[in-house]
Amino acid sequence: MKTAPTTDTSRMDYDVLVAGAGPVGLMLATELRLAGVRVLVVERRTELDTALKAGGINTASAEAFERRGLLPALKAVEGSLPFQEEWRRPPFAGHFGGIQVPADPVDEEDPGLRGRGPAWYVQVPQAEVERILGERAAELGVDVRRGVEVRGFDADEAGVTVHLHGGEDVRVAWLVGCDGGRSLVRRQAGFEFPGTDPEITVRQAVATVEGAEHLGRGWQHTPTGVYVYGPMPGRVRTVELDGPPADRETPVTAAEMEASLRRVSGVDVRVTEVVSGTRFTDNARQATTYRRGRVLLCGDAAHVHSPFSGQGLNLGLGDAVNLGWKLAATVQGWAPEGLLDTYTGERHPIGAWVLDWTRAQAAVMRGDAYSRALRSVVTDFLGTPDGATYYVKRISGLWQRYDLGDGHPLVGATVPDLRLDDGTRLADHTHEGRALLVDLAGDDQLAALAKPYAGRLELVRGSADGTGVSGLLVRPDGFVAWASADGASDPAGLETALTRWSGTARVSGTPMDAPMRMALD
Repeated sequence: MKTAPTTDTSRMDYDVLVAGAGPVGLMLATELRLAGVRVLVVERRTELDTALKAGGINTASAEAFERRGLLPALKAVEGSLPFQEEWRRPPFAGHFGGIQVPADPVDEEDPGLRGRGPAWYVQVPQAEVERILGERAAELGVDVRRGVEVRGFDADEAGVTVHLHGGEDVRVAWLVGCDGGRSLVRRQAGFEFPGTDPEITVRQAVATVEGAEHLGRGWQHTPTGVYVYGPMPGRVRTVELDGPPADRETPVTAAEMEASLRRVSGVDVRVTEVVSGTRFTDNARQATTYRRGRVLLCGDAAHVHSPFSGQGLNLGLGDAVNLGWKLAATVQGWAPEGLLDTYTGERHPIGAWVLDWTRAQAAVMRGDAYSRALRSVVTDFLGTPDGATYYVKRISGLWQRYDLGDGHPLVGATVPDLRLDDGTRLADHTHEGRALLVDLAGDDQLAALAKPYAGRLELVRGSADGTGVSGLLVRPDGFVAWASADGASDPAGLETALTRWSGTARVSGTPMDAPMRMALD
């Protein structure tokens, strides 16, 4: 599919409408707004979603927040949370299907883990991630309308007319569904959504639990399921293997949570209050493409799966930072041909992997003899240095690479943490959401190639010890599109990468970033 022709956005109410103001929708909106795109976000909920969901973000997501200057806000929240003391410095790196992975064997000098900087796994509730992104969206002037629901839309080659609750119609160039696993946008646009049906029920809650001191610590496998209590006081999760719930819509009550916990744990506990509760299943489905014409999907609208290992929020945030700059380039008219279609090409394989990762965890949780045998083998593997390190690299998101061409080993990976000789770190130069051309060798050829891309690209010059590179082209999403080895020069390779990811260089004297500046004024 070719990128759609540039639209006269002056005739549009907005350039982009994002359906859904969860973390993924807000992340996408802030990325678009940084690039000067006129964006409207609509959300049927009137207030912040405080339902108990993901309990943290992985390294890949933390680095995305760091690139936009938001990591300190997340860290401040993490430092204020009332974790149980034994979880503040846990002996485990995480879990795989309830199998706790020991932290001690992890090889922290593994090339895939070394030198990542201060961004690492951040234990912060999803509601706080949404709050921080909401505040950032407000700072940037994103139009967020709560209590407003998308009721339908009509898409054509020139744009999309979105029908909102109350009878209002909004004309936009692009519509992005960030409206969750039951996405109306996905259904009405006709996206195929194949996958596997649910077989388990997961209940989790923040609750008052009497008798919790008799529960096992960490993940506990029993003949009737799996349960865990912690890491925050009162947070409890059960996994039952007898099929999906009959009703996912009604609130999780104290009686329901108590009955489930008793069935799985065999402990005579009493749940007297549920502050927040949710249900999940292992339903696993993925859209075959993330774009149909002028309608795109992002986050859970594009893929659903069980919440094991907290991959859903991170997968959606990765979608948003990948899509944001590409859609902005398309709106502004400088996107190279096919740029927007690389969104599906790059993100779909990662989504498919996450679905299989969660399916495998459901497989080791089942209580039959085959599952117990598999769990024993996996437990042994994850207890080895290779196994534990493999696990950490996977859940951290640091394994993710895009096929951006041959050349330097860094091409296709996220940019490493670099500290420049002026005392800044490379992440300090990424807050505006532009691509970076990093010149570590004083190569005037690089500066000359960067000049016609002013407004799309920031040139960073300096030096950094022990990097092994003399130059880097970093896309706005933090992935390296070109790299030159230390002591080498590759202006031809850079020029090719610039054309591929930043479009055709503009003629000297043409104002480069006037549209961006005008939109943000």
